[in-house]
Amino acid sequence: MRNLLAFLAKYNHWFVFILLEVISFALLFRYNSFQGSVFFSSANAVAGKIYEYRSDITTFFSMSQNNKRLTERNLMLEQEVKTLSQYIARNNGDSLVLDKYQKQMLKDFRLIPAKVISSSLDKEDNLITLDKGKADGIHEDMGVACGMGIVGVVYMASDHYSIVIPVINKNSNISVTIKKRGYFGFLHWKGGPADIAYIDDVPRHAKFALGDYVVTNGYSSIFPPGIMVGKILHVFNSSDGLSYRVQLRLATDFGNLRHVCVIDNTPLKDKAMLLKAAQDSLRPRNDNK
Repeated sequence: MRNLLAFLAKYNHWFVFILLEVISFALLFRYNSFQGSVFFSSANAVAGKIYEYRSDITTFFSMSQNNKRLTERNLMLEQEVKTLSQYIARNNGDSLVLDKYQKQMLKDFRLIPAKVISSSLDKEDNLITLDKGKADGIHEDMGVACGMGIVGVVYMASDHYSIVIPVINKNSNISVTIKKRGYFGFLHWKGGPADIAYIDDVPRHAKFALGDYVVTNGYSSIFPPGIMVGKILHVFNSSDGLSYRVQLRLATDFGNLRHVCVIDNTPLKDKAMLLKAAQDSLRPRNDNK
């Protein structure tokens, strides 16, 4: 103890110097916008690299399990495609109708592959970090999906990284529809399990069943129609008794999410702008005479 006190007394001027330097840099970056922005950008780049290295290590050690899951998923998808092709062939005499429809639906969209380098599941405001950014063509308000279904929406992007607000975030608000039923609503997550979400304010006259699938409806300029969201588990009455509240099991496994695709929504935005222009042109004009 005596040696420690002697050491501190001998070099106390160095400790004071370091403390004053830390305080000076803190004041510099906090109260000067230019220096603060430089520090913020550098810190984001460093944090992004750390997340990327950690993700690579995690992916390496979980590769065996992921390969097993992908194999099982591929077998299931192959069986579904076979069943659907046989059904279409029996009813339409053309087993290629399904492939033609899928290609037609996605032909105008560019998919940007990205890797998840950081994510959270246990917060109300969960976020996902991707290893792609503006340099790769990603910008705010782009939809994000994976092989299982919908993931979320790009919230912000830097040159080489982007932040996604996933479905499992209380601020998420995505327009969806009950497949083949035509009833639509907005998808919300209420906290709790990462595989459960809800559609509120479904009309009382809506006809649907447990097990029906929910997909994106394409009414926004973010997602094209038909992307899988989840499957109906339960139906509850709303608090006022005037509508239904539908509980879903989400198709996306956020706990094992590693690879995603960002959807270039330029065609959807062009379509939305064209529709808005048409609506504006049809509105009656008030001419001041």
